[in-house]
Amino acid sequence: MELCSSFPSPYFAKQSWNSGRHQSLARCRASPDVPDFLSADWMETRRKRPFGPRLNFSAEEAVQWQLDALKHNNQPRPDYGVEVMYRFAGFDPFERSTYFGPFFDLGQVFERFRRIFHHSTYRVLLCHKERKILSSLWVKENRFKQRVWIRGSRPEEEDVFEFTMVQRIGGSWDGYWLTESLLHDGDGFSSGIAY
Repeated sequence: MELCSSFPSPYFAKQSWNSGRHQSLARCRASPDVPDFLSADWMETRRKRPFGPRLNFSAEEAVQWQLDALKHNNQPRPDYGVEVMYRFAGFDPFERSTYFGPFFDLGQVFERFRRIFHHSTYRVLLCHKERKILSSLWVKENRFKQRVWIRGSRPEEEDVFEFTMVQRIGGSWDGYWLTESLLHDGDGFSSGIAY
């Protein structure tokens, strides 16, 4: 079945110039071996994708979902919880970010983001045993801060972290609560992080 005929643009079809006349050498046709848009196992692969922001989440629910994912960080696969955090991260991948406090070039690479969570400052969050909300504050209508005490999985490991959530206005994330920053609220204030 023919989907389209020749195009005058060199971007769409191979062109030949013969005696000053333009001739098209290619036509677009549907290939019989093109798979269906949705594969048979689409629902199964969808279930395995990391959980991300939802339009119906409140700021508090967005924080709780992220903490739940970090608590069960290695289920269903290693660093799944960190992947969830990355999906909620509200930083621009093309600019240096203050997501962890000081300016970092987190870029478009998940690996840089993941390594910071495995640093001693943030690893208490991974597979933590217990947590308690210390305080919540509405800074503005679309900005929310929450301080959380975390008891880690290692002996005598505990720390306090501050989530700053912002609700986006406009664009493709309009209405979603995203994490603007996750700060270690201890003496080091994320100063010793290296990636």
